[in-house]
Amino acid sequence: MSEQTLPKQEQDHQPGKEHEMHPRPDYTPRYRGSDRLKDKVAVITGGDSGIGRATAVLFAREGAKIAFLYKDEKKDAEETERLVVAEGGDVFSMAGDVGETETAERFVNAIIERFGKIDVLVNNAAEQHYQEELTDISDEQLERTYKTNIFGMFRVTRAALPHMKEGSSIICTTSVTAFKGQDVLMDYASTKGAILAFVRALSGNLASKGIRVNAVAPGPIWTPLIPASFPAENVAKFGKNVPLGRPGQPNEVAPCMLFLACEDSSYITGQTLHPNGGTLVGG
Repeated sequence: MSEQTLPKQEQDHQPGKEHEMHPRPDYTPRYRGSDRLKDKVAVITGGDSGIGRATAVLFAREGAKIAFLYKDEKKDAEETERLVVAEGGDVFSMAGDVGETETAERFVNAIIERFGKIDVLVNNAAEQHYQEELTDISDEQLERTYKTNIFGMFRVTRAALPHMKEGSSIICTTSVTAFKGQDVLMDYASTKGAILAFVRALSGNLASKGIRVNAVAPGPIWTPLIPASFPAENVAKFGKNVPLGRPGQPNEVAPCMLFLACEDSSYITGQTLHPNGGTLVGG
């Protein structure tokens, strides 16, 4: 069998641009909607592309109004808006640095002004940087990765919580690297471990208020982060080493988000789902 799973490619900008990828990631929902999020307001960080885009489109198909934050990928954001509208959804988006307190507060205030409430929060925005040696990870890179991946998650959640009521759901994107490590993504993997601890702590804190908090830990998923992070030779073999022998697609992760967002998972909090191609974790 060929060792190659994808064409060689690289991007020089984090967190990457979906419209420059080949092939494009598959974000299209596989099934017709059944109103599982009818009249809900769903907030997604990093919603312009990858898992965030697939989640936005699926949630819209299930009846949700969508608000998403993105960094600066305007072309991708406009395409996600178009896709949400095509599903019959109402959509609001804003550009900004998820790691900044001012951005988090301005984003949430704009959502409340537009939609009046928040029912589902998907903390998904992230960045990662390939480094083979710990000594090559600069303070700037370390602080940037933490600021985006965990500080941003904390700040957006803190801003959103006063507007969330009993029955609301918070979902945080962690990673298989939180469980297995990743020797060329040491700062990224450590932030994903922090996210896992954050979910477990926050779920206990909010249980008495009827707000559920869960995580999704994807494995190798074909998103803009991949060509924006790895050398082209690594991209070409991306996902080869998992039992299913291929990278996953964003629309194979979004159903996990939907399950945790809707009442199907009403008795689940503090837990993690693992769409990772068959990698065993925690055993």
